[in-house]
Amino acid sequence: MTVSRLDEIDRKILAELQADGRMTNVELARRVGISAPPCLRRVRTLEEQGYIRGYHAQVDPRALGFEVQVFAMVGLQSQAEADLSAFEARCRDWPLVRECHMLNGEVDFILKCVAPDLSTFQSFLTEELTAADNVASVKTSLVIRGAKDEPGVPFEVLEARLGQMA
Repeated sequence: MTVSRLDEIDRKILAELQADGRMTNVELARRVGISAPPCLRRVRTLEEQGYIRGYHAQVDPRALGFEVQVFAMVGLQSQAEADLSAFEARCRDWPLVRECHMLNGEVDFILKCVAPDLSTFQSFLTEELTAADNVASVKTSLVIRGAKDEPGVPFEVLEARLGQMA
C-alpha cells in the first residue's frame, strides 16, 4: 500500500500516534474525528500493513548512565551482498550499536552507538568493531550535544505535497 492509498484519516491517525503512542483509542478517535470502533480497525490495519512497526518509550540515555554517543563510519573491504548482509547481521548482535545504516558514497555504513563511558566504547571499537571480518576502516565522531532528535516523519510536509498533487 503506497502513501497515496492512505486517506486523510489514516494519515491523521499516524501523525497522532507518532506524537503520542500512549493515548487511548477513544482519545485518538476524538482527535481524528471518527468513532472508536472504526478507529481501532484502522489502527489494526495500519499495523498489519506495516505502517506502524511498533510502540516504545523514548528514554533518556544520559539519565540512564549512557554518557557517550558516537557515530562510526565504517568502510568494508568487500561490498558483495553476502558481505554487506553479514556485517548488518553482526551489527544487530552488538548492543552498543543502536542504529546501522548502509550508505552510498565513500563510507559503507554509519553506526550510531551509545556507551556508559568512553572506555567502554573504546573497548568495543578495538575489540569488536575494528576486529570484525571485512572491516577495512572505521572513523568515529563523538557527539558533543544534540540539537534535534525528532522521531518519525514530518506529516506536515506530506500533507502539503499531497495538497499540491490534488
